Amino acid sequence: MTDVNFERARYNMVEQQVRPWEVLSERVLDLIDRLPREDFVPVRYRNVAYGDLQIPIGHGEVMMEPRVEARLLQALDPVPGESALEIGTGTGYVTACLSQLAGTVTSVERLDDLRDGAAERLAAHDIRNVRLESGDAAQGWDDGRRYDVIAVTGSLPELHEGFHRSLTVGGRLFVIVGGPPIMEALLITRMADEQWAVESLFDTSIRPLVGAPRTVRFQL
Repeated sequence: MTDVNFERARYNMVEQQVRPWEVLSERVLDLIDRLPREDFVPVRYRNVAYGDLQIPIGHGEVMMEPRVEARLLQALDPVPGESALEIGTGTGYVTACLSQLAGTVTSVERLDDLRDGAAERLAAHDIRNVRLESGDAAQGWDDGRRYDVIAVTGSLPELHEGFHRSLTVGGRLFVIVGGPPIMEALLITRMADEQWAVESLFDTSIRPLVGAPRTVRFQL
């Protein structure tokens, strides 16, 4: 297997994939330029860590394309001192990104081996402001806390309000909604206790969260 110059590959990812996809936040661009994504992909896919593709991570799950991850981070715009909730830890890459932008991160993963692998990667990078939780959060996550930002890393076939009330007032939720081949990325902001604003960000497609609710339609 040909050795990859990861520093050059990371630079090319930022300049050829991420910036052209309307990612202009210098905080996000600086972060993904310095955080080694190759350390967070399965070893067999290490050489394509910066490719414009979804990388399989086992159990039928994938990492999002780097440009989608960057748009997620830009849309949520976490700042130091804010609390973040991630639904779907996966390999821990987005978790690591959130940890560098926000104050604290709670990340929920239903698969033990993925959670344990992410824990090892985060520890290897001395990331200490992340709490990893086990559980099925496809219909929401109510741990008694409210969060400033919530990132849902799998899609929802239909938008539900399971995450809405876990936001602080002013808090932001990133979620991808719909079915293949085209889904819609949304930013939902809690404006008041009973008021949310919804912004359409871009079209994409990613695998759904296992167990995410959907309406059953009967055909006659």
